[in-house]
Amino acid sequence: MRRIIVLNQKGGVGKTTTVANLGACLAELGKSVLLVDVDAQANLSIHFGVALQRGDPSLYTLIRGEHGPEQVICRTPVKGMALLPATIDLSGLSVELADQPDRLLALREALMQVPQWFDYVLLDSPPSLGLLTVNAMCAADEVFIPLQTEFFALQGVSKLLRTVHLVRSHLNRNLRITGVIASMYDGRTCLAQEILDDIRKHFGARVFATVIRKNVRLAEAPGFGLPITMYDAQCHGAEDYRALAGEVAAMEVAQAQMLLADGQAAAVPRSRAG
Repeated sequence: MRRIIVLNQKGGVGKTTTVANLGACLAELGKSVLLVDVDAQANLSIHFGVALQRGDPSLYTLIRGEHGPEQVICRTPVKGMALLPATIDLSGLSVELADQPDRLLALREALMQVPQWFDYVLLDSPPSLGLLTVNAMCAADEVFIPLQTEFFALQGVSKLLRTVHLVRSHLNRNLRITGVIASMYDGRTCLAQEILDDIRKHFGARVFATVIRKNVRLAEAPGFGLPITMYDAQCHGAEDYRALAGEVAAMEVAQAQMLLADGQAAAVPRSRAG
């Protein structure tokens, strides 16, 4: 199981769009995917037509132990992809957990109840670096950072990287940044290309080759409760997210090959000295 948080403390950079559509494209590849809405605004849930009321089974009630995973996890229109939805109740969780010694690990402990047969767990984080976001980082192993190819793309990135480093150092040694996604790219402008070059210089090989182009169909799809692959399967948005999913899936193969090589190297007997 790969647990990936899509993370950026800035709003409007494409976090929810990426979680919804990357998840759908991974499911198209035959992967089993769970989307987790960690934002009290519940935009990811609303994207798939799930609009819950206070007290309804949700991520909040799972964390509080009021409901189990089987009561909380919802189906989506995509075969092989499920959703763990959010409600506005999450907005008060920081206060409720304030006195708890394990308050930063509450989400991780809650997700341990989720069936382990999912290939991917994709977490949509809030537009902040508060308690909920830190909880999501503690529950993940990988970080994908979406960055707009616009003037302020790298503003605040140093703070984001420091936070990831602190969480890795003190709370979750498995956490690492494995992907940076250049989003909302407009190839008609020189500025977009300059910002894309800056992103690639700053993050190097961690930047995915796929660039998510600006596409109005991506903005329209949530209004119909669908991912882009079902709303307009032939548009640029669907094409880009399918390409991104291919890169993400290929990372599994590379990691498996590295583990196999390490295992074979360890199995080779060493010659004795003398």
